[in-house]
Amino acid sequence: MVMYLLQLAAWVVFMAALILWPAGTLAYPGAWAFIALITIAGLATILWLSKHSPSLLRERMASPLQRDQKPWDRVWLSLFMLGFCAWMAFMGWDAARNGFTAVPVWVQVLGGLAIVVNSIGTWWTFRENSFAAPVVKIQQGQKVIEAGPYAIVRHPMYASALFLLVGLPLLLGSWIGLAFSALFIVGIAWRAVHEERALRADLSGYEDYTARVRYRFIPFVW
Repeated sequence: MVMYLLQLAAWVVFMAALILWPAGTLAYPGAWAFIALITIAGLATILWLSKHSPSLLRERMASPLQRDQKPWDRVWLSLFMLGFCAWMAFMGWDAARNGFTAVPVWVQVLGGLAIVVNSIGTWWTFRENSFAAPVVKIQQGQKVIEAGPYAIVRHPMYASALFLLVGLPLLLGSWIGLAFSALFIVGIAWRAVHEERALRADLSGYEDYTARVRYRFIPFVW
């Protein structure tokens, strides 16, 4: 538990530096709001998983690059993490360049609420699926999950991530950052399609599940 809390603290500090350093100031309310949200969500997730699903907690806190991970996913995840960090730093700089006033306060609040929705969606996914590893791989004993959010969309974790990718640039105050969100959404969609190919090939019953639950991210859309 202590190790996981230290990992969380290191991640929060890294995120704070990634945003505040390019901004050039500590007087950045949107950044501090985001830091508070990820700290609360991270702490709540660790405490909940440690009690209800220790195995999933180990998976979520493990290295994002693993030996039994699909090779293409290792490349994708490396590029995604680098791009995400660059995006965060850019948004801190862009918001400061515009005096932290480009995005109205009420829109920033909506961005913060979207991040809360992402956290709730992530928790709902974890509650129903103890195999929700951060990498694409088939785990021992893994089975198709159809309960909870999986009865609505096939990738509820990715669906929740859409709220984060839209809400974060709004909270941080960067319209250009919001435009770049589209690239990350396309990247996640690409991963979902390739992940499904692996699941259809290696996970018994997944093909039938895709026939019952038609949509990946957004009901009646895709």
